[in-house]
Amino acid sequence: MGSSHPEAASAPPPTLFLSDEDVAALADWPAAIAALRQAYAQPTAAAAVPPRSMARGDGLWLRGLSAVSPTGAHMGCKLIAASMTARRASYLVSLFDQRSTALAALIDGNRITGIRTAATAALAVDAAAPRRPLAVAVIGAGFEARGLLSALAAVRALSRVRVYSPTPQRREAFAADFHRQLCDDVQASPSAEAAVAEADVVLCAARSRDETPVLQGRWLAAGTTVVSIGSTLPEQREVDVDTLARSALIVADMPDEVAHDTGDMLAARAAGVAFEDRLHPLADLVAGRLVRGPSDIVLYKSVGSALQDVVVAEMLFERARASGRGEALARSIVPVAK
Repeated sequence: MGSSHPEAASAPPPTLFLSDEDVAALADWPAAIAALRQAYAQPTAAAAVPPRSMARGDGLWLRGLSAVSPTGAHMGCKLIAASMTARRASYLVSLFDQRSTALAALIDGNRITGIRTAATAALAVDAAAPRRPLAVAVIGAGFEARGLLSALAAVRALSRVRVYSPTPQRREAFAADFHRQLCDDVQASPSAEAAVAEADVVLCAARSRDETPVLQGRWLAAGTTVVSIGSTLPEQREVDVDTLARSALIVADMPDEVAHDTGDMLAARAAGVAFEDRLHPLADLVAGRLVRGPSDIVLYKSVGSALQDVVVAEMLFERARASGRGEALARSIVPVAK
C-alpha cells in the first residue's frame, strides 16, 4: 500500500545530481573560500551544526554530518561510507530547500570534502598569519597536502615552500609541480624538521603508519601558524603534545569534537596538558575576536564540519543551475504535509 502525494501538482523542481566531474568543473578556490568566509562571519547556533555520528561495523563505518546553512537557502548532510578492509570510501552530499524541504540536489561528495577542508584551512591561515608573503612548510605530498597549498595560494602570496614526504619521489614531484604552478622557490626537504625551519605556516596533511606524530613542537619558531587536518579520530595522531602545549591559541572547526574525539588532544590531556582555556571556535578567529601576539603559536585543528560541506555544496549548486551543468533526476522526493 502506498500514500498519495496531494502536493504533487505543485511539485518542486527535479532534484539535480552533480557528479565528481561536475564538481571539478564548477569549483574554484576563491569562490569556495568566499562562501566559507561569509558563513563563518555569521552567528550560527550550535543546534544548526550538531556533532557527527558514526556507525561502526567490522572494518567499516558510516559517518553522518548535518547542518542548517546560515544563508537561509538549504540544509543538508554528508554521508561517508568507508571500508578499511577494502580501502574504499564513498561520499554523498544532499541539499534540502529550507523553505519547501524539497530535495534540491544530490552531489558526489568526494571532491567537496577536499575542497572544503583546504578552503577552510586557508581561511583560518589568512585570519591568523602575518600580513606578508608567507614561508610555508608542507608535511605530506598527497591529495590533501596539494589542496591545502593550492587553497592558501589563492588568498595569500607565498615567498617560499618546503615540502617533506618520507618518499623522496613524492616530495620531489610535489616540488616540481608547484614550482611550475605558484611559486619560484619550492623545494623538497630531506626531513620534516628541515621543512619546518623558519616557516611562517606549517601545513600538516599526513600521518605515519604507526600514528607517531609527524610534527614536533620543538621545531616551531615563535609566531608560527600550524594547520592540522590529518587526525580526526581517537586512534589517530599527527602533531605531538609539545605542539599543543606551546600553542597560545588552538582554533577548531568543531571544538567539542576536536577536544574529545581526536588522538592529538586525547594524548595531550593524558600528558596533563590543559588546553580548554586556549581552545576557540573558528568563527571567533574569522570575526577578529581573538587577539594574537606576534610571537604566539596558533594551531588550527580540523575534523571537518557539515557547515563547510553544505556551504560549499550550495555554492556549487547555484553555479550548476546558472551554467546548466548536472543531471535532473527523472523522479524525486515530493514533500508531504505533516
